[in-house]
Amino acid sequence: MKALVFGGAGFLGSYVVDELVRRGHEVVSYDRRRSAHLPAGAREIEGDILDESHVVAVTQGMDVVYNFAGAADLDESVRRPREFVELNVLGNLNVLEGCRHAGVGRFVYASSAYVLSRKGAFYGTSKRCSEKIIEQYHEEFGVEYTILRYGSVYGERADDSNRIHRLLKQALVERRIVFPGDGSEEREYIHAEDAARLSVDSLGPEFRNQSFILTGVERFSYRQLLALIREILGDDVAIEYLDQAYPGHYVLTPYSFTPTVGRKLVSNPSIDFGQGLLQCLERLHERIPEPPPIVLPRPALALGTPPPAVGER
Repeated sequence: MKALVFGGAGFLGSYVVDELVRRGHEVVSYDRRRSAHLPAGAREIEGDILDESHVVAVTQGMDVVYNFAGAADLDESVRRPREFVELNVLGNLNVLEGCRHAGVGRFVYASSAYVLSRKGAFYGTSKRCSEKIIEQYHEEFGVEYTILRYGSVYGERADDSNRIHRLLKQALVERRIVFPGDGSEEREYIHAEDAARLSVDSLGPEFRNQSFILTGVERFSYRQLLALIREILGDDVAIEYLDQAYPGHYVLTPYSFTPTVGRKLVSNPSIDFGQGLLQCLERLHERIPEPPPIVLPRPALALGTPPPAVGER
């Protein structure tokens, strides 16, 4: 099977490339930069998902397409909302167009658990928007999909946009960790290798046109996590809790009950419907020009026939 992975040089995308290759698939990684982890047997293409024509072209002939490309740092999304919307919404739209024209058998979208939450800032909003567009592409064009909502993923290939990576890096470099909250926040962490295996398992027919959450099986508070990091590093790490609000991030769960309820506004008194139609007709009548008078042609006379006398009918 031929598989194309947008964002294949990135953190989670690179693990999925590995897993696809391990299972014997023919894999292409598409990213703006070359991969530092490209496995033997895979090939890569440098490009940008905002380049629609290129995205559509490279999608041709593929059986499966994954999209891990885009921006993922929630805090950065507050500072750069336009970039997040362009990459995560318009970029994904380009990938969908490629899948549509290529007749791809399955499109797998890397979404986020934040789509289920009131939190998430522009990052979560961009993911919610993309999910709705994917569902609409299925309805309108028959694009088969699987949406994977990843929770707190960690792994060795992460960068500074990943929370655990930042905490570990600060502990190693500064021998201290400054945490903005109070440590009571909880997460269910999943390693990127486990997430990648599930991401490839999701190609099964039972996952078609559905959405799933991928999280770990163990729940840790940040206080437990930071204590674990300190102990691993020989207790030579100072931990400071700022006990501040952490805007955009959930505390215990991404799930939020958020029904969209609207209240009906009516005008009292109101214009009667029949009267309203009359007013519309009157306005239309004023705008339509008066038609020219109809001039009926006079009947032709036979040769030699005298014209009618005045007054004669």
